[in-house]
Amino acid sequence: MSRILSHKISRRAVLRGTGALVLSFSLSPQAWSQEGSGAQSARRAAAPKPLPGSLTKNPLLDAWIRVDANGRVTAFTGKAELGQGIKTALLQVVAEELEVPLEQVSLVTADTSRTADEGYTAGSHSVQDSGTALRNAAAQVREILIAEAARRLKAPGEQLRAAAGAVIGPNEARITYAELVSPNLLHVEAQPVSKLKDPTLFRVMDRPVQRIDIPAKVTGGAAYVQDMRLPGMLHARVIRPPSYGARLVQLDVGNIEKMTGVVKVLRDGNFLAVVAYREFQAVKAMRALSLAARWQEDAVLPKQARLHETLLGLPAQDQVILEKHESGDRPSQTLEATYTRPYLSHGSVGPSCAVAQLTEGAMTIWTHTQGVYPDREAIAEMLRMPQDRVHCIHVEGSGCYGHNGADDAAADAALIANSLPDRPIRLQWMREQEHSWEPFGPAMIAKARASLDSAGRIVDWEYGVWSNTHTMRPGPAGALLAAQHMERSFPVPEPKPIPQPEGGGDRNSIPLYTLPSAKITHHFLRDMPVRVSALRSLGAQMNVFAIESFMDELALAAGSDPVAFRLAHLEDPRARDVVTAAADDFRWDARPVPAGGHGYGFAFARYKNLAAYCAVAMQVRVDHETGRTRILRVAAAVDTGQVINPDGVRNQVEGAILQSLSWSLFESVSFDATRITSIDWATYPILRFSSVPESVTVRILDRPGTPFLGCGEAGQGPASAALANAIANATGKRVRDLPLNAARVKAAIGV
Repeated sequence: MSRILSHKISRRAVLRGTGALVLSFSLSPQAWSQEGSGAQSARRAAAPKPLPGSLTKNPLLDAWIRVDANGRVTAFTGKAELGQGIKTALLQVVAEELEVPLEQVSLVTADTSRTADEGYTAGSHSVQDSGTALRNAAAQVREILIAEAARRLKAPGEQLRAAAGAVIGPNEARITYAELVSPNLLHVEAQPVSKLKDPTLFRVMDRPVQRIDIPAKVTGGAAYVQDMRLPGMLHARVIRPPSYGARLVQLDVGNIEKMTGVVKVLRDGNFLAVVAYREFQAVKAMRALSLAARWQEDAVLPKQARLHETLLGLPAQDQVILEKHESGDRPSQTLEATYTRPYLSHGSVGPSCAVAQLTEGAMTIWTHTQGVYPDREAIAEMLRMPQDRVHCIHVEGSGCYGHNGADDAAADAALIANSLPDRPIRLQWMREQEHSWEPFGPAMIAKARASLDSAGRIVDWEYGVWSNTHTMRPGPAGALLAAQHMERSFPVPEPKPIPQPEGGGDRNSIPLYTLPSAKITHHFLRDMPVRVSALRSLGAQMNVFAIESFMDELALAAGSDPVAFRLAHLEDPRARDVVTAAADDFRWDARPVPAGGHGYGFAFARYKNLAAYCAVAMQVRVDHETGRTRILRVAAAVDTGQVINPDGVRNQVEGAILQSLSWSLFESVSFDATRITSIDWATYPILRFSSVPESVTVRILDRPGTPFLGCGEAGQGPASAALANAIANATGKRVRDLPLNAARVKAAIGV
């Protein structure tokens, strides 16, 4: 095992080895040749333009692009592959702009000793930020190589071109990148403007490419951190307290320490773990240790049946995030409605896992965290070690999309490894631990009120959303369970809202529709009855569900078709195109009159009002006897700007729709006065194959040459709302409380 590198990336470290060019930036050929000239000085004197994507925060990172002496290219990203396909997409970006074959490019993802600090892989920012940075870096490296070839060939740069990992000059003279590179070719800052490739010339981008992360996942290969096996590795299990705030008051470990294979029983305050040679030995010891431990518990949880009343009764920090008043026609009717969402689990198929090893005073952790740098900061604080002695390497995990147990498992593994130097420790959570202790997606309440004029147009809009924070990620050690449970514990950090324009609980609470008068209020709830943090799309799913359900209620009151009603209130041409495309593909105007339990629903949103546009049309059949909903077909349209991999975009939108349907039909965290009770797949049901829609289509509205727009979370809200609207259309009854399970729908029908 190699020693841990400092978290500061040095040029010397990155460039080590003979004959390699490592760049995350460059100048255009003209700027390169004029360095120090009057023209360059004049440009420096002008107001600087922002750098593209993540280059803004990391303008001098020497490891965005590496061209090796053998001509192979390595790209580096601070973002993590979470199953969203960014490994493949980012490779396509680099191969396209650098003019090298795709198979000649490798990618290194989030690693605190090798890649840029790009924060969390969250908010659909991977392609938008890291993809933009890599595209511009690759384009600038390409131009540097062309300029170097021009110098050697003594030919004008405009007579040269890059192709297949080489520069082609007059008379087809060819110099490979391998021949051009040298450790000191250039070391300069990125420039704000790159000579990007014309989309009409793309050969790798905007083309379907098979994802490189899929084969191992579908063939039983080593795909996840759960699959890691290192020489001399030991297996560990933690014994979590049975409930929030429980205190360990009695423990007899004598018999457990004598069990076959047990290496160590570790206790640090309320943190309890066992280490063994084999995994099942650790599981058996964990179970025995659980029986031997005695805990003092307190009834601290609210009554689940009155959860939303409890939340509304908590102190709220109110912030008006939009308020405008324009004169309009007199209201002729006013509607009000309240919508709710329960706490949601991530439902990770594989419980969280991490591997850690302490070697020569330095800690290495292999983790499926979504933020290797913040996780390193938190673990270093917990272990009271310098940050440059902690090394976090991202390895994919089986199940993610939000702040699940990954960071906590990493902290567990590190704390255990700290007491057993030199031995790799594999720490695996159990299913009941994942379901009981992960940070949940917050329960939420939304209240909407709007008025229509005599022509059926919205003239006044008022909306409020009540929610806990949607981010309690590391950073501070106190965000980690292990750090909270240690004898010298760390305090839980203060919950804070995420400011607009991204937002947290108020994400997508501002409609994209044209509203003459509107007031939007975020009622931030600091107190958290259960542990919460980020779940895919944060508050957007709930806010779009509420807003788009209310839009259907308003359309019905106005006597208007739901799609026509939306178009009448939309000015953004790209939004209108997406709505029209989804409706056309669904054949919305030709749909039959609802009959026999069939119903049709439609919904639209632009994620965060600044990322991808998505519209969803849906047909369902509701069994009036049971209340069970069957989804027959779904047609979605998405505008994600310049497309890299069309298959990847469809993967993301299809996955978002299915996950949203699972939330909307089945999922809800349950608890009693003391404990979380939804601890397995029986008590926390999710979407199964029998409930998957019979048909899902996704149309991509390609926008060549436009900026990348994140699409990974664009579909959740529209899918939930389209489902709710379809159920209302099928039954004539509106259900406003998620999940829209069979019992709720049957109760609404009143059969």
